[in-house]
Amino acid sequence: MAERAIEFNRMPLMTLEPLLDAPLAVQIHVTAVTPAALLGAYILLRPKGTPLHRLLGRIWMALMVVTATSSFFIHELDLFYGFSPIHLLSIATLFGSWNAIAAARRGDIRLHKRIAGGLYFGGIVLAGLFTFLPGRIMHAVVFTGAERPAALAAAVIGSILVAIVLRRRRGRLIAR
Repeated sequence: MAERAIEFNRMPLMTLEPLLDAPLAVQIHVTAVTPAALLGAYILLRPKGTPLHRLLGRIWMALMVVTATSSFFIHELDLFYGFSPIHLLSIATLFGSWNAIAAARRGDIRLHKRIAGGLYFGGIVLAGLFTFLPGRIMHAVVFTGAERPAALAAAVIGSILVAIVLRRRRGRLIAR
């Protein structure tokens, strides 16, 4: 038992090597989406309509546009001429960013809030969860040498996705 604990403590918990060995587009993508995830969460939790909100919102939207644009140069999941369904999310992110800005400028804050929230939860949280599935670069970064934690993470990601789907269905049934 003691030997096993020692082996576990020697196991690397995380390594940046897979990311540093990745194509430039992947590195740019991760460099943009990481601060976008943190900044987006901060913006969602802070008061809205302030000068700080507007400034941080502009920075966040720029990061989202860089994230979405860089994804078009990532072709790891080659399902259709170098592209995959995740690229549809990138297109939606670009249109959503434009529409969120336009809604805010028009004064349609309700629509702006809905689009920005959708961009964060769909474009960062949901899409981000998929990057930790086995075989993906971020999975290798976070779970290198740790098969059990990787399987646990995959189970957690699957559970979260199921919960999201069930919650939306329940919400639609209640709204009827």
